[in-house]
Amino acid sequence: MSLQDNDSQTLSHDDDDVLTLREPDDWHVHLRDGPMLAFAADYTARQFARAIVMPNLVPPVTTVAAAEAYRTRILDALPENRRFTPLMTAYLTDEIDREEIAKGFRNGVFTACKLYPAGATTHSAAGVTSVRKIWPVLERLQTIGMPLLVHGEVVSPDIDIFDREAVFLEKVLTPVLAAFPGLKVVLEHITTEDSVGFVEAAGSNLAATITAHHLRVDRSAMFEGGLRPHAYCLPVAKRRRHKEALRKAATSGHPRFFLGTDSAPHQKHEKESACGCAGIFSAPTALESYAQTFAEEGALGRLEAFASEFGPRFYGLPLNKGTVTLRREPQDVPELMGDDNVHVVPFHASETLAWRFADRTDQTPDDDRLR
Repeated sequence: MSLQDNDSQTLSHDDDDVLTLREPDDWHVHLRDGPMLAFAADYTARQFARAIVMPNLVPPVTTVAAAEAYRTRILDALPENRRFTPLMTAYLTDEIDREEIAKGFRNGVFTACKLYPAGATTHSAAGVTSVRKIWPVLERLQTIGMPLLVHGEVVSPDIDIFDREAVFLEKVLTPVLAAFPGLKVVLEHITTEDSVGFVEAAGSNLAATITAHHLRVDRSAMFEGGLRPHAYCLPVAKRRRHKEALRKAATSGHPRFFLGTDSAPHQKHEKESACGCAGIFSAPTALESYAQTFAEEGALGRLEAFASEFGPRFYGLPLNKGTVTLRREPQDVPELMGDDNVHVVPFHASETLAWRFADRTDQTPDDDRLR
């Protein structure tokens, strides 16, 4: 199979055991920092040409200088021959300087801004306490065409954790879209049929990312045979009907649903503690997991658009020129991954996947890559 001249590509059916796709991108990933960055970054860079990198470090990435420094650390952590472009994001706070954001976007440092409601997830304490406080920032984003990425949950203690996404749509996102009809928004890691319907009914300026793990687990996975901390993420997985709605949306060919792993590694002991961390490390087998879901849904022919086309088109970026190849052959996922400093339980730990990542070819000129 080869790339077609019209910049579109379809799956080859000459060999049902070989799947070749245009190089994909990950539109939502946590690479962390320090020893975890050195461990985790290459798993994402191995499968994906570009990735939207989350800014929830300590301290958070709120300035151009911080984003440039973090990008340098990411690239320095990778093997010399690895081709990868980290797309940096600005962490919104109540007091963030909108001109600093605009400068970063204008200079090609920031690709987007990230809205974390304060307290919604890992390292979000410095997030936005009320979206009204950043109204002038949102107006600026709309004017310059800079995307807003949203962790779509309210955090009020009186709202049930399984209802926080649906309430966010009504109480926060609906007013934002009404006030800023030209603002480009990505509702990240959606988990409910409410969000699926909301995106489908919205205009072309709203899209959503869907993770590999929310396509495969529902909330029962956290309690199978006991408490399962490695199935705990935020937003939490919901009822089975919500998982089925996500699978239908991801495999539908709808251009405003695309790949974002939300791969989020934590040390094993931090997950298995009295107050375990939220996050699932899916990067090592992300494409294989998505392929398994799409195959189960009879939609392998739509995987490439979901993984490699819809995201860049929504962001206004060029499609990648290289390819990745998966083979339909069993892959045993290890129970534990890491090195001397890091010990992480990956998504699908101790399971056997039906697909295996085989190869990646990069046809992008050196001048178009950061590394």
